Amino acid sequence: MRIEFDLSALRRTRWHEYALRFFFGGAVTVAAGLIAKHYGPVFGGLFLAFPAIFPASATLVQKHETEKKRKAGIMDNGRGRKAAALDARGAALGCVALACFAAALWRLLPGWSAAASLGTALVIWLAVALLAWRLRRFRFGN
Repeated sequence: MRIEFDLSALRRTRWHEYALRFFFGGAVTVAAGLIAKHYGPVFGGLFLAFPAIFPASATLVQKHETEKKRKAGIMDNGRGRKAAALDARGAALGCVALACFAAALWRLLPGWSAAASLGTALVIWLAVALLAWRLRRFRFGN
């Protein structure tokens, strides 16, 4: 499956699908805030890394791909599942980069300014994300 950037998908997405994503994202954020208020910010911060909109996004990706094939007269759910799996793979690679971003901030903030820490952590995140994307070929072959 070829990975591509498709802006036409924005037109195919209905308003209630966006609402579902915002609802899940907001609900997880509120839950993390309540946990942080009760147990402290370090423990609450762990929950902010939860992929709040990924479950909704993955199901919508699968649904859109399946509908696209059905409109073309192809009754196959395999393409939708493969598209959702690729979305999950990208999310997993992004989580590795996010963990490196968090580790860099954790180590740099006590000794550096907030701007310098954030800038350095952002560069580390970008480098790890790009490296993980390039290295995926050795593990997955595409």
